[in-house]
Amino acid sequence: MLDYDIEAARYDATRGGVPRAQSAARAVLALIPGRAATLLDVGCGTGLVTERMTRPGLLVFGADASAGMARVAAGRLDSRVVLGDSRRLPFADSSLDAVSSVWLLHLLPDAPAVIAECARVLRPGGVYVTTVDKDASHDVHSDVDALLAPHRVSDAHDAAPRVMAVAAEHGLRRAGEARFTGHGQGWAPSDVAQRVARGYFASALSLTGDQSSLLAHELTMLPDPEVPRADPVYRLLALRKEA
Repeated sequence: MLDYDIEAARYDATRGGVPRAQSAARAVLALIPGRAATLLDVGCGTGLVTERMTRPGLLVFGADASAGMARVAAGRLDSRVVLGDSRRLPFADSSLDAVSSVWLLHLLPDAPAVIAECARVLRPGGVYVTTVDKDASHDVHSDVDALLAPHRVSDAHDAAPRVMAVAAEHGLRRAGEARFTGHGQGWAPSDVAQRVARGYFASALSLTGDQSSLLAHELTMLPDPEVPRADPVYRLLALRKEA
């Protein structure tokens, strides 16, 4: 697992930067009801996406468990950021109009606890918007994906059917969906090889140490190893809390 306190300093530059953040923020806002006055972005990271979730009349907050990430986000959100566990959010029951989590659930074995907590803080009629099937979205049927395929996990924490089933247990029902492009997130074989070696894909791939070394080598041997393959297209679900 990555140390996000350390990653905070380089996170934006290695994750598609502003174009990717703008794409994500627009898609999230499209699923937030126009009447919403408050939005909490859970797992806000550096706040690059969160600060772009703006429109008149909407007050946006961020929350992240990493002190390094929250520190960067606070500079972007006028300190409307809390350092906190996504399973125990420092907000009262039924206190928010909307909650979002972008690229978060796929990292968490206890994703159901996060979904439950997001449901708890939502007002009746409020909407929870989250990315689903994040790792699967990176499969663009490239030569890189052909090498990764035998090692992909089949039970992702953010699999859409799993998320919707847990959401239903907490009074959340599907209210819509959207897709957006992960600009700058197309994978170059050499970059993927480095990430495999660093354990970056712990939530997406099942690999032993020997398999990691072999896979990294095979990736560097692909044609045009420095050339990114196609950008992924991510999926968002909107889940409304029953009145």
